[in-house]
Amino acid sequence: MTSNIADLKSVLHKYPNFPVKGVLFEDFLPIFRDHRLFKKLINCFKNHSDEQFKDIKIDYIVGIEARGFLFGPSLALAMNSGFVPIRKQGKLPGECFAVEYEKEYGTDIFEIQKGSIPIGANVIILDDIIATGGTALAAFKLMEEMKVTVLEFDFVMELDFLKGRKQLDAPVFTLLKEQEQALATKN
Repeated sequence: MTSNIADLKSVLHKYPNFPVKGVLFEDFLPIFRDHRLFKKLINCFKNHSDEQFKDIKIDYIVGIEARGFLFGPSLALAMNSGFVPIRKQGKLPGECFAVEYEKEYGTDIFEIQKGSIPIGANVIILDDIIATGGTALAAFKLMEEMKVTVLEFDFVMELDFLKGRKQLDAPVFTLLKEQEQALATKN
């Protein structure tokens, strides 16, 4: 897995002062431009889950809007699991559970369709990045409403210095570790 991770890291693009001054944004979207790298990304997550949860059936991958949608369905397919999205308010039809959460620049609301995951199912919550942990925590609260078991949170990247994983009440796996701190905190 080490060589796959090095290959994935090699295509990350860094954008200083995006989305705001003082932030160094690492873009993982170039991974999707090369089908071989995309396959490596999926295989890394699958191999980790196969090893971590040898005797446990993972029923669903739960992807957080929007970037969790980019690779969540592919991972679910590779793992013979279902995929269920968590969306921003007003994007899903039917009855939904909803939870408000804090973002860096205000609040928002996430929703999940009631009944989209059976009670007692085993799930992995998936997203692109964990920073402060606000969106992941909101996803976890929705899973509590659904009465399912969150086996783990999986992220492509983590901004360790923001300590978002401390908010979460389940194990956290980050594929590409050691992301750089915001520019403002280096100066």
